[in-house]
Amino acid sequence: MTTDHAPSITGTAPSATRARDHSLRRRKRTSNALVLAFLIVASVIMAAPFLWMAVSSIRDPTELAQVPMPLIPKDLRLENYSEALGRAPFATYARNSLILATAAAALNVVFASACGYALAKLRFRLAPAVFGWMVACIMIPFYATVIPVFLMVRHMPLFGGNTLMGVGGTGWIDTWWALIVPGAVSPFMVFLFRQFYVSTPSELIEAARLDGVSEFGIFTRIITPLIRPGLLTVALLSFEAGWNNFLWPLLVTTSDELRVIQVGIASFRQEASTDWHLLMAGTTLAAVPMIVLFLIFQRYFVQGFASSGIK
Repeated sequence: MTTDHAPSITGTAPSATRARDHSLRRRKRTSNALVLAFLIVASVIMAAPFLWMAVSSIRDPTELAQVPMPLIPKDLRLENYSEALGRAPFATYARNSLILATAAAALNVVFASACGYALAKLRFRLAPAVFGWMVACIMIPFYATVIPVFLMVRHMPLFGGNTLMGVGGTGWIDTWWALIVPGAVSPFMVFLFRQFYVSTPSELIEAARLDGVSEFGIFTRIITPLIRPGLLTVALLSFEAGWNNFLWPLLVTTSDELRVIQVGIASFRQEASTDWHLLMAGTTLAAVPMIVLFLIFQRYFVQGFASSGIK
């Protein structure tokens, strides 16, 4: 009896396994297709404002005023870019934005890395309190501190005609000091660097100390080279924040020689009307450097966030 039933058991088992495998593959393909469709839709939604901005930058002004506006421009008007560049001193604005963004990136990399290393690797009693204070500072929005910081800049002693008590002049208003110094160290960058340094091996520090390497040498030559993706991530984030900064330069600058590109773009929007074609052309030009930087350093940028534990 056992011999008669054996072929039927061994004959159905492989077919059931094949059916189960086929079902699993079909389910996996369906799942991948759904995920891919969701990502495509999400990507289109995320990119739609930028695509609309780029398309609007080459539309005719009369077409921008049409209701409803055609989805595809009838005529490509590349003169919008030359007209935008001629309407305002964009070369000066771009130079100022580049200086401000580069200074913000360099200063944050130098000072925030030192602070982050101290909080992560140096043992001192106030380290947890200082780190908690840094995290608390991240939670405070910039708009809540902009007036106190403005008053500090305005009443900076011995600058801009101010006396030792900070009165009588303009302080740092309309100077590079006002543009650069308040953004020299960001609490978020300190937090980010601290996360990078925590993941580095402390055994290297102990070995270097036994070999007689100074703390500054350990920081600059042994530990910091291990977090190169983190350095690049912080530099890119700081550069992006400096390049896109609008409110602070608008508050502390009054002359065209110190205006940045984001403030310059706002000149196309007047009280009575807005030159939308020039505004879109200027905004597209201002977005190009950040898009190029992200495309070049995308791999390091993602790697930096992944290694910091922030995703």
